[in-house]
Amino acid sequence: MSKKSLLMLAAAGVAIVPGVVTAQTASRGLPVRYVQEAQRDHNALVAEFGGAETGARAAYVDQVGRRMAVYSGVDPRAFRFTTLNSAVENAFAVPGGYVYITRQLMGIMNNEAELAFVVGHEVGHVAANHAQARQEATRRNTINGILGAIFGSFIGGGFGEAISQWAQTRSVLSTLSFSRQQEYQADQLGIRYLAQAGYDPNASATMLAALGRADALELRIQGGDQRQTPEWAQTHPNSANRVAQASQLSRATGRAGGGITNRDAFLNQVRGVMVDDDPAQGVIDGRTFTHPDLRLQFAVPTGYLMQNGTDAVTISGSAGKAQFSTGPYNGNMQAYIGQVLQGLTGGQVQLQVVDQNRTNVNGIPATYVIGRAQTSSGIVDVSVFAYEFAPNQAYHFVMLTQGGRGIGPFAPMVNSVRRLSVGEAAQIRPRVIDVATVRAGDTVQSLASRMAYRNFQVERFLSLNGLQVGERLVPGQRVKLVVYGTRER
Repeated sequence: MSKKSLLMLAAAGVAIVPGVVTAQTASRGLPVRYVQEAQRDHNALVAEFGGAETGARAAYVDQVGRRMAVYSGVDPRAFRFTTLNSAVENAFAVPGGYVYITRQLMGIMNNEAELAFVVGHEVGHVAANHAQARQEATRRNTINGILGAIFGSFIGGGFGEAISQWAQTRSVLSTLSFSRQQEYQADQLGIRYLAQAGYDPNASATMLAALGRADALELRIQGGDQRQTPEWAQTHPNSANRVAQASQLSRATGRAGGGITNRDAFLNQVRGVMVDDDPAQGVIDGRTFTHPDLRLQFAVPTGYLMQNGTDAVTISGSAGKAQFSTGPYNGNMQAYIGQVLQGLTGGQVQLQVVDQNRTNVNGIPATYVIGRAQTSSGIVDVSVFAYEFAPNQAYHFVMLTQGGRGIGPFAPMVNSVRRLSVGEAAQIRPRVIDVATVRAGDTVQSLASRMAYRNFQVERFLSLNGLQVGERLVPGQRVKLVVYGTRER
């Protein structure tokens, strides 16, 4: 949650892969409608997913992207490449030629050719007109209807529908989920573009393998983590079949292992890339959410999952759902809560207030209201628990539970909110990529011990660098580490 409030060989001598749409020799434009939609939605999308990187690294990604787009048959000027400040490993493209890649995904890459494959894959989706297969789904899911705060999207609908929508809301980016055939085709096109651009086409297989390793490790780590992967991050199914096919197709080009990788140039660019949560948007660590700039912290009950967005933290579990956010506050807590409830129901649903009171949570003045509504899904309790952190600053949870349960399932959470001291806030630092040169005597274990994690240090180091268990390091070899960085103020 922000203080300011989604992968995601027609040239001479290159084999043409059967079943793949061939790149066109003449550049073509993109449909005006798609371009206009991409332009319209870009700013809201970027804001929702943490903002866009600028500077040398963003320019580098754009340069690599345009190098690949030249071979797509689409006018390269139709594409726009953006690096998102997101802690989720993904990349995606919208039909209007806007391609997005997350900083987290860049962190698991090991050379420029892998970056080129990722953006080439996304360019391939656009060039192959895969959007047409999901045209109606895209039309039904506009960015304005879904990228707003979940509760804000309730306005104008029945409350029963709203609850159902909360459980099923999907980002417009989830309409970018492709069929298996389309994913394979985009892989094939990406490999073609790699070879045509002079890159090592085998980077396709190593990149897909890196994603597989990262996914497998994340599943192990999640045993002690309450983080929920947002649905927009689930646009690219991973499989060993994709790796095997990519390896086969890259060999078929006759150039596998012999093209450009630009590893050193890539490592120089990726040094300093933030990984995991951006402290400016708050940090999920196990069951706790900590925001150093807002100087607050809370913990979710065991078994509940958190999803951190730009404007809110969403919490979900078997007994209910909740969201932590903020809004305009002028010192009148009753008016503040009323505004929250108005946003929930749009004034169209009557809530019967069954309980309200003022209290104090860890020294913070708080007020709560529990309302009850009859919906098509049965009786539902809607609770707002708000905290006054300052005369002009308040935060709140909205909770939806089964009728009669009120705040009950979330009582430990609402009672865990506390202020952070200046010292505690200062200790929350970002994790960033560093690049180290292996020296004589260095081992996987010794370098992994420098990783800024309390657990799975060796496993994280191996996955980050594409190394196998038992693989020896060579003096002079460059490897990536995740270390603590410093906060920019």
